[in-house]
Amino acid sequence: MTFRNLIEIHREQAQRLGPKPALRFRRFGVFSDLTWSEYREQSRACAAALLEAGIEPGDRVGLVSENRVEWLIADMGIMTAGAVNVPAHAGLPGSAVARQMADAGISWLIVSTAAQLAKACEIREAVPSLKGVVVFDRRAALSDVISWSAFLHRGRRALSRLGPELDRREKRLGPDDLATIMYTSGTTGHPKGVMLTHGNLVSNAEAMVELVPKDIDVVLLSWLPLSHIFARTCDHYLSLRNGILVVLSESLDAVPVDLLEVQPTHLHGVPRFWEKMLAAAQATPAPDKTLRAMFGRRIRWMMSGGAPLPPAVCQAYRQAGLPLSQGYGLTETAPVLTVNRPDRVRVESVGQPLPGVEIRIAPDGEILARGPNIMKGYWNQPTSTEAVLREGWFHTGDMGRLDDDGYLYITGRKKELIVLSNGKKVAPTEVEAILMREPAIEQVVVHGDKRNYLTALIVPNWTRVRQELPHRIESENELSTHPEVLAWFQQRIDALQAELSSWEQVKRFFLRPRPFSPETGEMTVSLKLRREVIFQKHADEWNQLYEAENSPHGSPAS
Repeated sequence: MTFRNLIEIHREQAQRLGPKPALRFRRFGVFSDLTWSEYREQSRACAAALLEAGIEPGDRVGLVSENRVEWLIADMGIMTAGAVNVPAHAGLPGSAVARQMADAGISWLIVSTAAQLAKACEIREAVPSLKGVVVFDRRAALSDVISWSAFLHRGRRALSRLGPELDRREKRLGPDDLATIMYTSGTTGHPKGVMLTHGNLVSNAEAMVELVPKDIDVVLLSWLPLSHIFARTCDHYLSLRNGILVVLSESLDAVPVDLLEVQPTHLHGVPRFWEKMLAAAQATPAPDKTLRAMFGRRIRWMMSGGAPLPPAVCQAYRQAGLPLSQGYGLTETAPVLTVNRPDRVRVESVGQPLPGVEIRIAPDGEILARGPNIMKGYWNQPTSTEAVLREGWFHTGDMGRLDDDGYLYITGRKKELIVLSNGKKVAPTEVEAILMREPAIEQVVVHGDKRNYLTALIVPNWTRVRQELPHRIESENELSTHPEVLAWFQQRIDALQAELSSWEQVKRFFLRPRPFSPETGEMTVSLKLRREVIFQKHADEWNQLYEAENSPHGSPAS
């Protein structure tokens, strides 16, 4: 069946599955269920309350919250009202959220906690037309802020009167109507509001339906931020389309425990997650057995996305009997463009195009895409839209190649291509992938544009380093400057780079004691490196590497 909008899917599943659990979440430390009927009823109550508040089709409603069951209900409620959900990452500072909400011109704002409510003050200043604020946590409600429970109560009282109008709005909601405006993470510049329609999101979920194993009772454990398109489509809307039970993990730290308690069949994650779980397993006497045990006895589908997955990591999982593979996409593509099928995985590839999606490589190596999942454009930015949507093709900004069987291989970002002073071109991600084969390297960033040679900032896996080089020194700050540690890393790096051309080799490096993270501003919420931020923060160290011509390692990080 082909659906015109996401609300049709929600209604159909609620009618079909009724009393079965749709969402499972922790409340006071214990898992509770929300049935499909309850999910639909609460979403319609939210929608009716929005109508009562004056929301018209196409109006924008902001949503600033961590992952929680109310996020999913609010998302469906906003769209049931015919409005457009504008979610912001919960970890962003108030000023950044305010800029996004002002750009989108929101009418109402829904937030989760007192901490998120504090950002509403900045948002109110940026958006004078903001009509009202709703907060999930009742204790955080103020005189001019409505609690979520009171908001739903308003909606339930109005449903008998406004129900027919909700039904009319659902029928009028077509594939070309906006469902959401999602602001990009901004690895290279200021975030842009990506306009995704109901048709974009429905088509992407539909294309994934036949690829995901579902011959058993499917349970998906969800922990990735729902404000990011990977979880939004692959955890939320794909599960909605397939009638899958979604179990919400409260945080990344809770995932290992939840995996064992929930015993999920399906799991999505980003490379950083898979790497950390693998590193923990490799620190045990039987790593393959440990790794398998970490994910429970029922796991059938594991997909990595959001950033490139090192082939060695993927291979380690598959060697342990775990079905990890990776896909590829962008916020602008709703997001999935390609994915490895469960029965034919190529670990160095991001897979083959989804049904209905076309991929081609431009003469300069850029990946171009076409299909029903391609965004409508950037909100209020026609020039930026025209720059990437040309002659029916979306220009991804990623570089890649296709093999004879249609598998896509990513070779780097077009804007990230390093051009050395001698004119040689290097894709930093390819060099970084080679260095990441070393288990003692947890993160790495290669630098060298317009320079004579490549340099790198390396974040070690300190557990592995201590296993290889026992030291009484506990401080990672001291270890990062220790001559023996530096010499050991140099030896490992030289061995990894033996087959690279001289200009592709990292000549100097320094070690950073602590990893990059979204909290430091050096990674996006999907755990992609924000290179320009990293380069700026460590400009002094990098300059010293290029000045220290006679030093074997350059100046270590402070």
